[in-house]
Amino acid sequence: MKLLDLRLAALAAGIAIPLAAVPAMATDIRMAIWSANEAHLKLFNEIGAAYTAAHPDVNVKFDSRAFDGYTTTLTTQIAGGNAPDLAWILETTAVDFVNSGALAPLKATFKGSAGYDLPDVTQSSLALWSAGSEIYAYPFSTSPFGMFVNNDVIKAAGQKTPAQLIAAGEWIWDNAIKIDEAVAAAGKQGLIVRDFDYKVWDNLASIWSGWGATPWSADGKTCTFAEQPMVAAMTFIHNAIFTKKAIPGPGVTADFFAGEAAMTITQISRASLLPRENPFSWDLVPLPAGPAGEYAVIGQAGIGVFAKGKNPAVAADFLAFFTNPENSRKLAQFFPPARASLLNAEVLAKANPLLSPEQLKAVVIKGISTGKVKLSHAGFAEIQQTARAALDALWVPNADVPAVMKSVCARIQPMLAM
Repeated sequence: MKLLDLRLAALAAGIAIPLAAVPAMATDIRMAIWSANEAHLKLFNEIGAAYTAAHPDVNVKFDSRAFDGYTTTLTTQIAGGNAPDLAWILETTAVDFVNSGALAPLKATFKGSAGYDLPDVTQSSLALWSAGSEIYAYPFSTSPFGMFVNNDVIKAAGQKTPAQLIAAGEWIWDNAIKIDEAVAAAGKQGLIVRDFDYKVWDNLASIWSGWGATPWSADGKTCTFAEQPMVAAMTFIHNAIFTKKAIPGPGVTADFFAGEAAMTITQISRASLLPRENPFSWDLVPLPAGPAGEYAVIGQAGIGVFAKGKNPAVAADFLAFFTNPENSRKLAQFFPPARASLLNAEVLAKANPLLSPEQLKAVVIKGISTGKVKLSHAGFAEIQQTARAALDALWVPNADVPAVMKSVCARIQPMLAM
Protein backbone atom coordinates (compact mmCIF):
# COMPACT_ATOMS: atom_id res chain seq x y z
CA MET A 1 0.00 0.00 0.00
CA LYS A 2 1.29 3.49 -0.84
CA LEU A 3 2.15 5.90 1.98
CA LEU A 4 -0.70 8.24 0.99
CA ASP A 5 -3.16 5.32 1.11
CA LEU A 6 -1.87 4.42 4.59
CA ARG A 7 -2.44 7.97 5.80
CA LEU A 8 -5.96 8.06 4.37
CA ALA A 9 -6.76 4.70 6.00
CA ALA A 10 -5.51 5.97 9.34
CA LEU A 11 -7.59 9.14 9.05
CA ALA A 12 -10.67 7.05 8.25
CA ALA A 13 -10.07 5.12 11.47
CA GLY A 14 -9.87 8.35 13.43
CA ILE A 15 -6.10 8.24 13.90
CA ALA A 16 -4.34 11.51 13.15
CA ILE A 17 -0.86 11.08 11.63
CA PRO A 18 1.14 14.25 11.05
CA LEU A 19 2.89 14.39 7.67
CA ALA A 20 6.25 14.69 9.41
CA ALA A 21 5.72 11.24 10.91
CA VAL A 22 5.26 9.62 7.51
CA PRO A 23 8.55 8.21 6.16
CA ALA A 24 9.84 9.93 3.02
CA MET A 25 9.45 8.13 -0.25
CA ALA A 26 12.61 6.34 -1.32
CA THR A 27 14.76 8.12 -3.89
CA ASP A 28 16.18 5.98 -6.70
CA ILE A 29 19.53 7.06 -8.11
CA ARG A 30 20.49 5.56 -11.48
CA MET A 31 24.05 5.62 -12.79
CA ALA A 32 24.77 4.63 -16.40
CA ILE A 33 28.00 2.71 -17.01
CA TRP A 34 29.40 0.80 -19.98
CA SER A 35 30.94 -2.08 -18.06
CA ALA A 36 29.01 -5.28 -17.40
CA ASN A 37 32.07 -6.89 -15.80
CA GLU A 38 30.90 -8.87 -12.76
CA ALA A 39 33.86 -7.80 -10.61
CA HIS A 40 33.25 -4.12 -11.43
CA LEU A 41 29.54 -4.39 -10.70
CA LYS A 42 30.18 -6.22 -7.44
CA LEU A 43 32.39 -3.39 -6.20
CA PHE A 44 30.02 -0.68 -7.45
CA ASN A 45 27.07 -2.36 -5.75
CA GLU A 46 29.02 -2.67 -2.51
CA ILE A 47 29.72 1.06 -2.55
CA GLY A 48 26.09 1.77 -3.43
CA ALA A 49 24.90 -0.44 -0.57
CA ALA A 50 27.20 1.39 1.86
CA TYR A 51 25.69 4.70 0.77
CA THR A 52 22.17 3.33 1.24
CA ALA A 53 23.11 2.10 4.71
CA ALA A 54 24.00 5.68 5.63
CA HIS A 55 21.03 7.11 3.67
CA PRO A 56 18.17 4.57 4.00
CA ASP A 57 15.88 6.67 1.83
CA VAL A 58 18.21 6.41 -1.20
CA ASN A 59 18.55 3.39 -3.49
CA VAL A 60 21.45 3.27 -5.96
CA LYS A 61 21.24 1.31 -9.20
CA PHE A 62 23.87 0.81 -11.90
CA ASP A 63 22.65 0.59 -15.49
CA SER A 64 25.12 -1.28 -17.72
CA ARG A 65 25.15 -0.43 -21.41
CA ALA A 66 27.17 -1.89 -24.29
CA PHE A 67 30.40 -0.01 -25.05
CA ASP A 68 29.60 0.23 -28.77
CA GLY A 69 26.94 2.89 -29.06
CA TYR A 70 27.09 3.78 -25.36
CA THR A 71 27.24 7.54 -25.86
CA THR A 72 24.49 7.46 -28.50
CA THR A 73 22.24 5.58 -26.08
CA LEU A 74 23.05 8.08 -23.35
CA THR A 75 22.34 11.16 -25.44
CA THR A 76 19.10 9.61 -26.71
CA GLN A 77 17.96 9.10 -23.13
CA ILE A 78 18.84 12.71 -22.29
CA ALA A 79 16.95 14.05 -25.33
CA GLY A 80 13.95 11.90 -24.42
CA GLY A 81 13.77 13.23 -20.88
CA ASN A 82 14.92 9.91 -19.41
CA ALA A 83 18.44 10.85 -18.41
CA PRO A 84 20.13 8.81 -15.68
CA ASP A 85 21.07 10.71 -12.53
CA LEU A 86 24.76 10.06 -13.14
CA ALA A 87 26.76 8.64 -16.02
CA TRP A 88 30.18 7.30 -16.85
CA ILE A 89 31.43 9.62 -19.62
CA LEU A 90 34.21 8.71 -22.04
CA GLU A 91 37.10 11.10 -22.65
CA THR A 92 36.26 11.39 -26.35
CA THR A 93 32.96 13.13 -25.54
CA ALA A 94 34.11 15.11 -22.50
CA VAL A 95 34.18 18.40 -24.43
CA ASP A 96 30.56 18.03 -25.52
CA PHE A 97 29.24 17.11 -22.11
CA VAL A 98 31.22 19.73 -20.18
CA ASN A 99 30.34 22.57 -22.56
CA SER A 100 26.73 21.63 -23.24
CA GLY A 101 25.26 22.66 -19.90
CA ALA A 102 23.98 19.12 -19.39
CA LEU A 103 26.10 18.50 -16.31
CA ALA A 104 25.61 19.92 -12.84
CA PRO A 105 28.50 21.77 -11.12
CA LEU A 106 30.20 19.65 -8.48
CA LYS A 107 32.91 21.66 -6.75
CA ALA A 108 30.74 22.95 -3.88
CA THR A 109 29.46 19.44 -3.15
CA PHE A 110 32.98 18.00 -3.12
CA LYS A 111 34.28 20.79 -0.88
CA GLY A 112 31.36 20.39 1.49
CA SER A 113 31.74 16.61 1.83
CA ALA A 114 33.48 15.71 5.10
CA GLY A 115 36.96 14.26 4.57
CA TYR A 116 36.78 14.57 0.78
CA ASP A 117 40.16 16.33 0.40
CA LEU A 118 39.57 17.88 -3.02
CA PRO A 119 43.17 19.24 -3.25
CA ASP A 120 44.36 15.60 -3.35
CA VAL A 121 42.70 15.23 -6.78
CA THR A 122 45.33 16.24 -9.33
CA GLN A 123 44.67 19.28 -11.49
CA SER A 124 45.94 17.44 -14.57
CA SER A 125 43.26 14.76 -14.16
CA LEU A 126 40.55 17.39 -13.69
CA ALA A 127 41.52 19.44 -16.76
CA LEU A 128 39.31 17.63 -19.25
CA TRP A 129 36.31 17.72 -16.92
CA SER A 130 36.44 21.38 -15.88
CA ALA A 131 35.43 24.72 -17.36
CA GLY A 132 36.71 27.90 -15.79
CA SER A 133 36.99 27.21 -12.08
CA GLU A 134 34.09 24.74 -11.98
CA ILE A 135 34.22 20.91 -12.03
CA TYR A 136 31.55 19.13 -14.07
CA ALA A 137 32.66 15.50 -13.78
CA TYR A 138 35.00 13.51 -11.57
CA PRO A 139 37.88 11.70 -13.39
CA PHE A 140 37.40 8.39 -11.64
CA SER A 141 39.66 6.46 -14.02
CA THR A 142 42.89 7.71 -15.57
CA SER A 143 44.17 4.49 -17.04
CA PRO A 144 47.04 3.99 -19.50
CA PHE A 145 46.70 1.30 -22.12
CA GLY A 146 49.03 -1.62 -21.68
CA MET A 147 49.49 -5.01 -23.28
CA PHE A 148 48.54 -8.27 -21.59
CA VAL A 149 50.48 -11.16 -23.11
CA ASN A 150 50.10 -14.94 -23.02
CA ASN A 151 53.62 -16.28 -22.55
CA ASP A 152 52.50 -19.89 -23.04
CA VAL A 153 51.27 -19.47 -26.62
CA ILE A 154 54.20 -17.17 -27.43
CA LYS A 155 56.75 -19.76 -26.28
CA ALA A 156 54.83 -22.55 -28.02
CA ALA A 157 55.31 -20.63 -31.28
CA GLY A 158 59.06 -20.52 -30.64
CA GLN A 159 59.16 -16.80 -29.86
CA LYS A 160 60.83 -14.71 -27.19
CA THR A 161 58.48 -13.23 -24.63
CA PRO A 162 57.90 -9.47 -24.47
CA ALA A 163 59.69 -9.42 -21.10
CA GLN A 164 62.78 -10.88 -22.78
CA LEU A 165 62.56 -8.30 -25.57
CA ILE A 166 62.17 -5.49 -23.02
CA ALA A 167 65.27 -6.70 -21.19
CA ALA A 168 67.18 -6.69 -24.49
CA GLY A 169 65.90 -3.23 -25.48
CA GLU A 170 64.03 -4.75 -28.43
CA TRP A 171 60.38 -4.19 -27.49
CA ILE A 172 59.24 -2.40 -30.64
CA TRP A 173 56.16 -2.77 -32.83
CA ASP A 174 57.97 -4.65 -35.61
CA ASN A 175 59.07 -7.33 -33.15
CA ALA A 176 55.68 -7.49 -31.43
CA ILE A 177 53.93 -8.14 -34.75
CA LYS A 178 56.52 -10.82 -35.64
CA ILE A 179 55.51 -12.65 -32.47
CA ASP A 180 51.82 -12.30 -33.32
CA GLU A 181 52.40 -13.51 -36.88
CA ALA A 182 54.19 -16.62 -35.59
CA VAL A 183 51.48 -17.36 -33.04
CA ALA A 184 48.77 -16.98 -35.70
CA ALA A 185 50.66 -19.35 -37.99
CA ALA A 186 50.76 -21.86 -35.11
CA GLY A 187 46.97 -21.85 -34.77
CA LYS A 188 46.10 -19.15 -32.24
CA GLN A 189 45.32 -15.48 -32.85
CA GLY A 190 47.93 -12.73 -32.50
CA LEU A 191 47.08 -9.24 -31.26
CA ILE A 192 43.59 -8.12 -30.22
CA VAL A 193 42.94 -4.42 -29.76
CA ARG A 194 40.22 -4.68 -27.14
CA ASP A 195 36.92 -2.96 -27.98
CA PHE A 196 38.10 -2.03 -31.49
CA ASP A 197 36.20 -4.67 -33.51
CA TYR A 198 36.55 -2.57 -36.70
CA LYS A 199 34.08 -0.05 -35.24
CA VAL A 200 35.71 1.98 -32.47
CA TRP A 201 38.58 3.24 -34.62
CA ASP A 202 39.83 5.73 -32.02
CA ASN A 203 41.04 2.79 -29.90
CA LEU A 204 43.74 2.35 -32.56
CA ALA A 205 45.38 5.38 -30.94
CA SER A 206 47.10 2.76 -28.78
CA ILE A 207 49.04 1.80 -31.93
CA TRP A 208 49.21 4.88 -34.18
CA SER A 209 50.57 7.07 -31.38
CA GLY A 210 53.81 5.12 -31.76
CA TRP A 211 54.17 6.78 -35.16
CA GLY A 212 53.42 10.22 -33.72
CA ALA A 213 50.11 10.17 -35.59
CA THR A 214 46.93 11.99 -34.60
CA PRO A 215 43.53 12.19 -36.30
CA TRP A 216 43.47 15.99 -36.19
CA SER A 217 45.65 18.92 -35.23
CA ALA A 218 46.17 20.04 -31.65
CA ASP A 219 43.65 22.86 -32.06
CA GLY A 220 41.14 20.38 -33.48
CA LYS A 221 40.56 22.33 -36.67
CA THR A 222 42.51 20.35 -39.27
CA CYS A 223 42.19 16.68 -40.23
CA THR A 224 45.57 14.89 -40.17
CA PHE A 225 44.47 11.40 -41.19
CA ALA A 226 46.05 11.92 -44.61
CA GLU A 227 49.41 13.08 -43.25
CA GLN A 228 52.41 10.74 -43.41
CA PRO A 229 52.52 9.60 -39.75
CA MET A 230 48.92 8.36 -39.87
CA VAL A 231 49.29 6.86 -43.37
CA ALA A 232 52.39 4.97 -42.20
CA ALA A 233 50.69 3.76 -39.02
CA MET A 234 47.55 2.62 -40.82
CA THR A 235 49.66 0.90 -43.49
CA PHE A 236 51.43 -0.99 -40.69
CA ILE A 237 48.08 -1.99 -39.15
CA HIS A 238 46.64 -3.00 -42.53
CA ASN A 239 49.64 -5.20 -43.30
CA ALA A 240 49.44 -6.78 -39.85
CA ILE A 241 45.81 -7.71 -40.51
CA PHE A 242 45.76 -8.81 -44.13
CA THR A 243 49.35 -9.75 -45.02
CA LYS A 244 50.82 -11.11 -41.81
CA LYS A 245 47.54 -12.29 -40.25
CA ALA A 246 48.94 -11.03 -36.94
CA ILE A 247 45.69 -9.24 -36.03
CA PRO A 248 42.33 -11.03 -36.40
CA GLY A 249 40.52 -9.79 -39.51
CA PRO A 250 36.97 -8.44 -39.73
CA GLY A 251 34.43 -10.95 -38.48
CA VAL A 252 37.00 -13.06 -36.63
CA THR A 253 36.30 -13.34 -32.90
CA ALA A 254 38.86 -14.33 -30.30
CA ASP A 255 39.15 -13.84 -26.56
CA PHE A 256 42.60 -13.24 -25.15
CA PHE A 257 41.39 -13.96 -21.63
CA ALA A 258 40.18 -17.39 -22.74
CA GLY A 259 43.70 -18.20 -23.94
CA GLU A 260 42.90 -17.72 -27.64
CA ALA A 261 45.44 -15.02 -28.50
CA ALA A 262 49.00 -13.92 -27.86
CA MET A 263 48.37 -10.31 -26.83
CA THR A 264 45.66 -7.79 -26.14
CA ILE A 265 45.82 -4.03 -25.73
CA THR A 266 43.57 -2.87 -22.91
CA GLN A 267 43.61 -1.31 -19.44
CA ILE A 268 44.16 -2.83 -16.01
CA SER A 269 40.42 -2.83 -15.34
CA ARG A 270 40.31 -5.98 -17.50
CA ALA A 271 42.74 -7.89 -15.27
CA SER A 272 39.71 -9.31 -13.48
CA LEU A 273 39.00 -11.32 -16.67
CA LEU A 274 42.20 -13.34 -16.29
CA PRO A 275 41.22 -16.98 -15.78
CA ARG A 276 41.20 -18.45 -12.28
CA GLU A 277 40.68 -21.97 -13.60
CA ASN A 278 43.15 -23.36 -16.13
CA PRO A 279 45.26 -20.21 -15.96
CA PHE A 280 48.03 -19.46 -18.44
CA SER A 281 51.32 -17.70 -17.87
CA TRP A 282 50.62 -14.02 -18.48
CA ASP A 283 52.35 -10.69 -18.17
CA LEU A 284 51.41 -7.01 -18.41
CA VAL A 285 53.89 -4.85 -20.33
CA PRO A 286 53.98 -1.32 -21.77
CA LEU A 287 53.04 -0.72 -25.38
CA PRO A 288 55.92 -1.40 -27.79
CA ALA A 289 57.94 1.57 -29.00
CA GLY A 290 57.11 2.83 -32.48
CA PRO A 291 59.14 4.78 -35.05
CA ALA A 292 58.47 7.92 -32.97
CA GLY A 293 59.87 6.25 -29.84
CA GLU A 294 58.34 5.18 -26.54
CA TYR A 295 54.88 6.50 -25.72
CA ALA A 296 51.82 5.95 -23.58
CA VAL A 297 48.13 6.51 -24.28
CA ILE A 298 45.69 7.20 -21.49
CA GLY A 299 42.02 6.42 -21.52
CA GLN A 300 40.12 8.61 -19.07
CA ALA A 301 36.57 8.33 -17.86
CA GLY A 302 34.62 10.81 -15.79
CA ILE A 303 31.39 10.54 -13.85
CA GLY A 304 29.00 13.45 -14.17
CA VAL A 305 25.64 14.37 -12.66
CA PHE A 306 22.93 15.50 -15.05
CA ALA A 307 21.53 18.91 -14.19
CA LYS A 308 18.06 17.92 -15.45
CA GLY A 309 18.06 14.54 -13.73
CA LYS A 310 15.35 13.79 -11.20
CA ASN A 311 17.63 14.18 -8.16
CA PRO A 312 20.80 16.12 -9.01
CA ALA A 313 21.57 17.14 -5.42
CA VAL A 314 21.31 13.58 -4.12
CA ALA A 315 23.24 12.26 -7.12
CA ALA A 316 26.06 14.75 -6.50
CA ASP A 317 26.19 13.72 -2.85
CA PHE A 318 26.44 10.07 -3.87
CA LEU A 319 29.21 10.92 -6.34
CA ALA A 320 31.15 12.62 -3.53
CA PHE A 321 30.76 9.41 -1.52
CA PHE A 322 31.65 7.17 -4.48
CA THR A 323 34.91 9.09 -5.08
CA ASN A 324 35.96 9.91 -1.51
CA PRO A 325 39.46 8.77 -0.40
CA GLU A 326 38.25 5.46 1.04
CA ASN A 327 36.22 4.42 -1.99
CA SER A 328 38.83 5.75 -4.43
CA ARG A 329 41.24 3.33 -2.79
CA LYS A 330 38.80 0.48 -3.44
CA LEU A 331 38.15 1.57 -7.02
CA ALA A 332 41.91 1.63 -7.65
CA GLN A 333 41.65 -2.15 -7.97
CA PHE A 334 40.39 -1.57 -11.49
CA PHE A 335 40.55 2.16 -12.19
CA PRO A 336 43.77 4.12 -11.57
CA PRO A 337 42.77 6.99 -9.30
CA ALA A 338 43.04 10.73 -9.76
CA ARG A 339 44.20 11.21 -6.17
CA ALA A 340 47.91 11.95 -5.79
CA SER A 341 48.05 10.12 -2.45
CA LEU A 342 47.01 6.86 -4.15
CA LEU A 343 49.28 7.04 -7.20
CA ASN A 344 52.13 4.92 -5.92
CA ALA A 345 53.09 1.28 -6.39
CA GLU A 346 52.46 0.34 -2.76
CA VAL A 347 48.84 1.50 -2.74
CA LEU A 348 48.09 0.23 -6.24
CA ALA A 349 49.66 -3.16 -5.49
CA LYS A 350 47.42 -3.63 -2.46
CA ALA A 351 44.39 -2.71 -4.53
CA ASN A 352 45.51 -4.90 -7.46
CA PRO A 353 46.77 -8.20 -6.01
CA LEU A 354 46.91 -9.77 -9.48
CA LEU A 355 49.49 -7.22 -10.67
CA SER A 356 53.04 -6.90 -9.41
CA PRO A 357 54.53 -3.58 -8.26
CA GLU A 358 56.88 -3.78 -11.25
CA GLN A 359 53.99 -4.13 -13.70
CA LEU A 360 52.14 -1.25 -12.07
CA LYS A 361 55.21 0.99 -12.15
CA ALA A 362 56.01 0.21 -15.80
CA VAL A 363 52.49 0.46 -17.20
CA VAL A 364 50.31 2.51 -14.87
CA ILE A 365 52.49 4.93 -12.93
CA LYS A 366 54.92 5.63 -15.77
CA GLY A 367 52.06 5.75 -18.27
CA ILE A 368 50.17 8.35 -16.24
CA SER A 369 53.28 10.50 -15.80
CA THR A 370 54.35 10.39 -19.47
CA GLY A 371 51.24 9.56 -21.50
CA LYS A 372 48.68 11.63 -23.35
CA VAL A 373 44.92 11.30 -22.93
CA LYS A 374 43.09 10.13 -26.05
CA LEU A 375 41.95 13.10 -28.12
CA SER A 376 38.44 14.42 -27.77
CA HIS A 377 36.55 16.90 -29.92
CA ALA A 378 33.31 18.83 -29.89
CA GLY A 379 30.70 16.85 -31.82
CA PHE A 380 32.78 13.70 -31.42
CA ALA A 381 29.89 11.26 -31.75
CA GLU A 382 29.08 12.52 -35.26
CA ILE A 383 32.76 12.68 -36.21
CA GLN A 384 33.26 9.14 -34.91
CA GLN A 385 30.42 7.72 -36.98
CA THR A 386 31.42 9.61 -40.14
CA ALA A 387 35.05 8.51 -39.90
CA ARG A 388 33.96 4.97 -39.12
CA ALA A 389 31.94 4.83 -42.34
CA ALA A 390 34.87 6.17 -44.36
CA LEU A 391 37.26 3.69 -42.77
CA ASP A 392 35.14 0.72 -43.86
CA ALA A 393 37.03 0.91 -47.17
CA LEU A 394 40.28 0.26 -45.32
CA TRP A 395 39.27 -3.11 -43.90
CA VAL A 396 39.64 -5.08 -47.14
CA PRO A 397 42.78 -6.86 -48.40
CA ASN A 398 43.62 -4.58 -51.33
CA ALA A 399 42.76 -1.23 -49.78
CA ASP A 400 44.53 1.90 -51.01
CA VAL A 401 45.55 3.23 -47.60
CA PRO A 402 46.53 6.80 -48.64
CA ALA A 403 43.34 7.16 -50.67
CA VAL A 404 41.19 5.97 -47.78
CA MET A 405 42.91 8.40 -45.41
CA LYS A 406 42.19 11.25 -47.83
CA SER A 407 38.54 10.22 -47.99
CA VAL A 408 38.32 10.29 -44.19
CA CYS A 409 39.60 13.87 -44.15
CA ALA A 410 37.24 14.86 -46.93
CA ARG A 411 34.31 13.72 -44.84
CA ILE A 412 35.27 14.99 -41.38
CA GLN A 413 37.09 18.24 -42.22
CA PRO A 414 33.85 20.26 -42.46
CA MET A 415 32.93 19.05 -38.96
CA LEU A 416 36.32 20.00 -37.53
CA ALA A 417 36.19 23.47 -39.01
CA MET A 418 32.80 24.32 -37.48
